[in-house]
Amino acid sequence: MEKLYVLGTGNAMVTRCYNTCFALYDGEEYFMVDAGGGNGILRILQDMQIDPKKIHHIFVTHEHTDHILGMPWMIRKIGTMMLASKYEGNLYIYCHSGLVGTIRTICELTLQKKVTRLFDERIVFVPVQDGETRQILHYPVTFFDIHSTKAPQFGFTTRLQNGKRFTCMGDEPYSPTCEEYVKNSGWLLSEAFCLYGERETFKPYEKHHSTVKDACELASALNVENLVLWHTEDTHISERKALYTAEGKAYFGGNLFVPDDGEILTL
Repeated sequence: MEKLYVLGTGNAMVTRCYNTCFALYDGEEYFMVDAGGGNGILRILQDMQIDPKKIHHIFVTHEHTDHILGMPWMIRKIGTMMLASKYEGNLYIYCHSGLVGTIRTICELTLQKKVTRLFDERIVFVPVQDGETRQILHYPVTFFDIHSTKAPQFGFTTRLQNGKRFTCMGDEPYSPTCEEYVKNSGWLLSEAFCLYGERETFKPYEKHHSTVKDACELASALNVENLVLWHTEDTHISERKALYTAEGKAYFGGNLFVPDDGEILTL
């Protein structure tokens, strides 16, 4: 049975937790999604006992700092392991076509040439298109454009070994154009910037984000079984799980998860 490794749960400006990113573990290897905004990703992998040698596939959803700036550190770490003959096989980095050049440029400006020389040989960029399906580990992963209002962004959906649909919507509200990928998901990963009752404080709608109430009402309407909420504010991080769960349960009758950084969910 697969597990969801929650690497980070915060939005772009958090200081009490790490930016939202995660890994799907099939019992042997990890499919990593985003890397957060810095080298904190290396500490999190260490703390969660995730061996980088078991990461051969990373998907980057979009260009924002809290999702992409951890990538040079992942590339540096894995590239260094490759050069030391401590990493077998290739690293595949999936993203929409417009993002390939951005990641390469950041790395070429900040990493040693001995690492960037591995590009296209052992560190392979794989541009994906809207509706395209790629085989990653045991999973047929279908990528889709979430129709972001800020920057091009892709999510994905796949089938777990138990047959349930597992869907990542990125970090913006649901667009009805994505219904075929999201509806009837066994697991839905959704942003929830703040509590509905604190919308005037955090201004989620101005930032093109949702509240807990919005995300839970959507999941209910789309017949979702298990809902994971993250990409949140962190002003009351110690109470976040209880507060978000209490609000969400009023609008969603399925299984609701509000994980902290470092949690592992059994899927």
